[in-house]
Amino acid sequence: MRIVFMGTPDFAVSTLAEIVGAGHQVVAAYSQPPRAAGRGMAERKSPVQIFAEAAGIPVLTPQSLKGVDEQAAFAAHAADAAVVVAYGLLLPASVLAAPRHGCFNLHGSALPRWRGAAPIQRAVMAGDTETAVMVMRVEQGLDTGPVCLAERVAIGPEQTAGELHDVLAQRGASLMVRALSALERGTLSCQPQAAEGVSYAKKIDKAEARIDFAQDAQHVHNLIRGLSPFPGAWFETGVDGKRERIKVLRAALVAGSGTPGLVLDDKLTVACGSGAVRLIELQRAGKKPMPAAEVLRGFPIPPGTHL
Repeated sequence: MRIVFMGTPDFAVSTLAEIVGAGHQVVAAYSQPPRAAGRGMAERKSPVQIFAEAAGIPVLTPQSLKGVDEQAAFAAHAADAAVVVAYGLLLPASVLAAPRHGCFNLHGSALPRWRGAAPIQRAVMAGDTETAVMVMRVEQGLDTGPVCLAERVAIGPEQTAGELHDVLAQRGASLMVRALSALERGTLSCQPQAAEGVSYAKKIDKAEARIDFAQDAQHVHNLIRGLSPFPGAWFETGVDGKRERIKVLRAALVAGSGTPGLVLDDKLTVACGSGAVRLIELQRAGKKPMPAAEVLRGFPIPPGTHL
């Protein structure tokens, strides 16, 4: 089939690669425009753009699809279907109607739970024990379309959002190829989402990433793993009067009690509103992630410190 692919981050690359490997003709790849990033603020192409260019697929990076010219260019691809994976732009009605069989989105949640921008992180932050990847037919609403295929995925109690992301990306890629095969055979059936259980996975706000140790230990643990590796939950502390923001990428629930935020021992066990967490993997500004024990050798955070 002639496919237009629309996606931007790493999560989408697995699906694009699987579609190409399955022998479908990807006539164009749409992605968000290059963005300034890093210390030098040089423009960086998205992971999807990098992969597509290496595969010889024409890439388009419009700022918007609202214009008549952009919509006409999209229709000119004469696609059988469009595949959308974390693209980041709303698709106008004329774009949705252009492919012969419509547009199909891969979403990393058990819809209708966690519609929206950050379903993987929100599921982990909420302490969910199960999620899913789903292929749905795209409608004008936010992740409201009928579900065509789904695969449930367990969330482990210590699993981070980054680890879950990788599992869902691989499972979702295979699921989308199965959906396209069924579409080609004329056997793909899509069912409306349930009206109950709707929740929204809003974009992660920077203010949410600061760890509030006054919360119970389970909440703190879920926040840390839900924001690992990006953007990273963090706390501030200081040596010789200098404050530094330190990200926590991995923690564990442990026994302990005390004033919330108090470091209880030399293993970086921190008291929470109830219970305690042990901080296992940290990342200082401008440095690589490291085991907490290694960080403490050069940046002491002794018992009695209040975070």
